[in-house]
Amino acid sequence: MLTFALRKLIILLLTLLVVSAVVFAIVGGNARALRTIAVLELGPRTPQTEQDRFIQRTIFHQCDPGTGAEVVIEAPDDPEHPNGFYIDPNKCRSLSLAQRYGTWLFGFLQGDWGESIVFKKHVAGYRGVLVDAQGNERPNPDPWGVINERLANTGMLAAWVFGVMVTLGLFIGILAGMNEGSIRDRSLSVVAIGSTSMPEYVMGILLVVLLAGNSMVFSALGSFVDFLPIADTFLGADKWARKSPLQGSANLDKDGITFANTVLPVSAVIIYGFGYIARMTRASMAEAMGSQYVRTAVLKGVPRHQVVLKHALRNALIAPFTVIMLQFPYLLSGLVVVEVIFSWKGFGFALNAGASNMDYNLILACSVVSVIVVLLTQFISDVGYVLLNPRIRVA
Repeated sequence: MLTFALRKLIILLLTLLVVSAVVFAIVGGNARALRTIAVLELGPRTPQTEQDRFIQRTIFHQCDPGTGAEVVIEAPDDPEHPNGFYIDPNKCRSLSLAQRYGTWLFGFLQGDWGESIVFKKHVAGYRGVLVDAQGNERPNPDPWGVINERLANTGMLAAWVFGVMVTLGLFIGILAGMNEGSIRDRSLSVVAIGSTSMPEYVMGILLVVLLAGNSMVFSALGSFVDFLPIADTFLGADKWARKSPLQGSANLDKDGITFANTVLPVSAVIIYGFGYIARMTRASMAEAMGSQYVRTAVLKGVPRHQVVLKHALRNALIAPFTVIMLQFPYLLSGLVVVEVIFSWKGFGFALNAGASNMDYNLILACSVVSVIVVLLTQFISDVGYVLLNPRIRVA
């Protein structure tokens, strides 16, 4: 088992290396487009020197002076460069893709992921000093960076989604699979199929329209309450029923993470995700309940709850376990849409902001983090599948 896990881990690291190189070639390798980005960010009338400084700040972590003196311009008497040198952006961009990838990878492993154009701060949590393109050291004003802060917000959202979605999906799937073909099975199957037909971006918009702020549901409820003779006496002039307590836009900087701004984005993802887990669990549970060893336990007079818990459930959870682990990459992609809809300042919101503003340092970091999450969940899924099913031969 240990050999199997080590082999999978080595494959994971090699895959991560190859995929990161491909992502860098697609995103980070396009350094020649930085002149266009500088014009878009600073304006077309910005002097050439200001554009060069912008490019230096953006790609400095790919062109560290240690990679070769050909990118370093000596300026011993220049007051703008007190350290006596600066990075030539044109020569830096002329470096080979392999040279810049090697420098970027070395810095990435040390936590230096560059600075974000959109958020004006370091992409990753970097607690040391920052060194600009002129070689000047300055304290890091925000040691948490963009990715760490946004991942914490997304992690909070994903934890609630994953916990409720998995629990609800397994519960419905087990109940449906215990009595295949019954009315309960058919009813729960209809609920599961109906949930998978409502993607999170559709459900998110519906929840905002129906339940958030001055929504249709609460406005109609308020109109109904107006007809009650006790409305003014007990409800007051505010008519609380006209306004929803739920928020369709999460202002995390002002309000923090609260129930009002969390329940709708969590519900949008859960409604779409739990149905797939329930269907897989139902099929696996129905197969386990019809197996020979379960029939033997029933004929021996074993109580039904022991038959389900001790004999059928463990074997029925093997297939859903793989599906559940694959929900992590799904959450990372699905939450991108949900975070944009509900203005949730998370990982997906940062990725969307980076893509919209051509912030390729942020795009590159988000892409690599996504790859790491997918590979780690796949590794846990492979190892866990073998632990749950000892009949699988680990060669």
